[in-house]
Amino acid sequence: MAVALPSDATVNLRPPDAEEARLLARGVMSASAPPGGPTDLQRALTAATVEAMTGFSLDAAPEPITPREFAERLAARDEAFRTRMVQQMLLGALVLRPFPPAVAAQVQAFAAELGVDDGMLHIAQEFAAGTLGLAALDFDRNGYTSEWAEGTHEALHTTAPLADAWEQSVHDADLAARWCALETLPEGTLGRRVADFYRARGFVYPGHPGSAPPLLAQHDWVHVLANYGTRVESELEVFAFIARANDDPRAFSLLAMVVSLFETGYLRSGAGLFESSPGQLSRDGVATRVADAMRRGARVEGSVDFLAVDWFELAPLTLAEARAQFGIVSKAERAEQAGSVGPWEPGGISEFQWGAGQQLARVQDRPYEPFGAAVA
Repeated sequence: MAVALPSDATVNLRPPDAEEARLLARGVMSASAPPGGPTDLQRALTAATVEAMTGFSLDAAPEPITPREFAERLAARDEAFRTRMVQQMLLGALVLRPFPPAVAAQVQAFAAELGVDDGMLHIAQEFAAGTLGLAALDFDRNGYTSEWAEGTHEALHTTAPLADAWEQSVHDADLAARWCALETLPEGTLGRRVADFYRARGFVYPGHPGSAPPLLAQHDWVHVLANYGTRVESELEVFAFIARANDDPRAFSLLAMVVSLFETGYLRSGAGLFESSPGQLSRDGVATRVADAMRRGARVEGSVDFLAVDWFELAPLTLAEARAQFGIVSKAERAEQAGSVGPWEPGGISEFQWGAGQQLARVQDRPYEPFGAAVA
């Protein structure tokens, strides 16, 4: 039987202290480590996340702990806190390839003692069983888009409702015109910087053939707002930020999706546009960057679903005004030292995007302007 949730009188809503931070690391590592012990990436990711989210660093490898003892020591923590911990266990497990069935069972055991039922637990079991195609389908059934319905996302401003969350809208003149109008906004506004972001990279505005799904295009505003570049590893940062800013536990599936695309390759495609590019999270410093992105997402004011924001309402705001509206804090120095860059810094654009931006400029018969973006 799961450890009971606390009452309103006994719940602990305080930030973790050093002792509890170490306890959390013990739980995450015990749940996610394969039989031979945790991998280097698991160690780096757990240490970086604990430091980013609690402010305490790990001075030694965490000792194992049983699911029951862990749950009992978190008896005063509420369901939301416990769910976040299970999701951290899942994140640690999802970086494994192969994915041992024993790890899926371990995470499930910790979740059961904590009384948490997360949709990604089922997907972890499918990864461990090797049923990758079924797991890919279940990302939509159990994750962020599980309750998608036509007409529920008015913020996308498509002329016709989208039957599928990641459906493209490539023949929508009104939608395309709305995006093109961002180019007429004053310099320094959020909308103008998003237009610059698209033009520098040769991205096609939603509504035109070759464009990204309108729902996925929502995350492009976050690249600009939160100051993240557009190389593949930066996508991990953006979706870590988005997933952690939203209190709906289903938002975690967005981070699980990009990890499965860009670290293990368990997913071959996702979000209607992304293609698998494994090994990104394993790159030096990226775990630190992702952990800091989660910290920044957790610090936004309230619970924010950044994929459901009506960005066109905010487009006339300056970047500083838009960031202040959400309470977005700066990157940690350690993340910047680890290589986290913005869209206008060297390394904030890929060579492919650089070339695509130049090609678009030629097609439109205008000089190419990267707006400060540069390849590494």
